[in-house]
Formats: sequence, C-alpha cells, structure tokens
Amino acid sequence: MKSVSIVSRWIMGAIFILAGLNGWLVFFGYSPFLPTSPKAMDFFQFPYLLFTEKTVEVIGGLLLLSNRFVPLTLIILAPIVGNILLFHLFADLSLLPLAMVLTVLEGILLWHYRACYQPLLRAK
Repeated sequence: MKSVSIVSRWIMGAIFILAGLNGWLVFFGYSPFLPTSPKAMDFFQFPYLLFTEKTVEVIGGLLLLSNRFVPLTLIILAPIVGNILLFHLFADLSLLPLAMVLTVLEGILLWHYRACYQPLLRAK
C-alpha cells in the first residue's frame, strides 16, 4: 500500500505543478501549454483569483513531490479538488476524466494519512 501512496503523491504533485504553471502562463498573457477549460477561465474574471489558486496548486504540488507536510497539503488541496470535480461534472465535461483521477488520488492519500486526521475528529 505504501508504494501506491508514493505513486499517487507523485502523480498528484505533478498534475498540480503542471496545472499551476499552465495557469500562470494564462495569467501573464501567454498561451497555455496544456488544454484549459474556457468555462473555467470565465470564473477567473478577477486575475488575482487565478493567480492565487494556481499559486496554491504549485506550492501544493511541490510539497507533495518533496514529501513535506503532506497531510496539511492534502487538507489545503481538498477543496480545490472537490471544486474541480464538481465544476467538470456540472459545468464542463471536457476535463472530467482528469478531475476524477485527481479525486481518486486525493482519496487514496487521505486514506493513507488518515491517522494524522483522527485527533482532529475527536469530540472534546
């Protein structure tokens, strides 16, 4: 199971770094090197939103690849992954397979690090 979590962490980290860098290119007015969703770009009417989300994605991807603060990184990336899945499920099906892959990878990693979250779920 440990090798599955390592591979999942690497794949998820690489996806977030590439998606973040791709978004930075769009932010700075260059053509993206990966396909983007035009409908998703419509949501980023204010440039700081695109820059902020893509910066969080790049930092999260780097932390996953470097195996640093992985449980914290997964919690920070969870709403982004959930939003990506819901957006591509309901608004734009073009990148739904990638959204599903990200969701599965997030689930695998959350399960692997579940012991880190158990103290947070104890009632006091």
